[in-house]
Amino acid sequence: MNAIDATSETKITAPSTPLRVLIVDDEAFARMRLRGLVQECESPKAQVVAELVNASEAQHWLGSNSCDVVLLDVQMPGPDGLMLVESLRGTAQETAIVFVTAHAAHAVRAFDLDAVDYLTKPVRRERLVASLERVARRLHERRAAQGAAQSSELLEGEGVMVVSDRGRVHRIPIGEVLYFKAELKYLTLRTARQNLVMVGSLLELEQRLGERFLRVHRNALVNRAAVRELERRMLPAEGGAVADDAAESSWAVRVALVDEWLAVSRRQVSAVREALLRLEVR
Repeated sequence: MNAIDATSETKITAPSTPLRVLIVDDEAFARMRLRGLVQECESPKAQVVAELVNASEAQHWLGSNSCDVVLLDVQMPGPDGLMLVESLRGTAQETAIVFVTAHAAHAVRAFDLDAVDYLTKPVRRERLVASLERVARRLHERRAAQGAAQSSELLEGEGVMVVSDRGRVHRIPIGEVLYFKAELKYLTLRTARQNLVMVGSLLELEQRLGERFLRVHRNALVNRAAVRELERRMLPAEGGAVADDAAESSWAVRVALVDEWLAVSRRQVSAVREALLRLEVR
């Protein structure tokens, strides 16, 4: 069956907001050309947030502002672009560097500094677009990795379900599962937003998940925290008959967030009542 695991599938998508671009070059014409190329870029979208004329200004600006990528000239009066990147090591984790220069002599050193790209002037539009695409991809992957790490920390000790449903892999925190219900050869995993079909055994899930989930019927396992009401109701069963241990009605439990009712077997009624009382005490 699907194991309780901590693996996940990351889907790469384009950034929802434009890349924030800082241009650093002592030549006004070079800055103007880069600004025009950035504004013309349709995918990924990008916008120039500042234009600066030397490395010292850039270092000061980055001390109190942020951007996604710096289009950085190498040779400028005062500290050069390579020195600027050296000074930023360990302080600008999210900032990608794309060197833009008339000279190719510094390319090896630039890539030693983990530059995303090294463009030679005059910069061609397609080369800049390729660089920005690389920046967007790297930025997304880094943030996705950070998000996964944070999720793992938040879920440590809680666990997740990894469920393959209709060819897609879903990573569901156990705390988000409202109930599991057995139907024919499959199980339905219900959250507030999803119904997922999985292969497995309620008995095995009950043993794995422990006291956090309550068996309310031979075909249903409910998150104790999601139990809201217990009453006798008429519940339709498969084929339109009455799902019931008695002649006309059966006990049922209302599940939080989705307001769905699940049948409760007679011998589990007291356990459901106890779960409700515990929630009331909290």
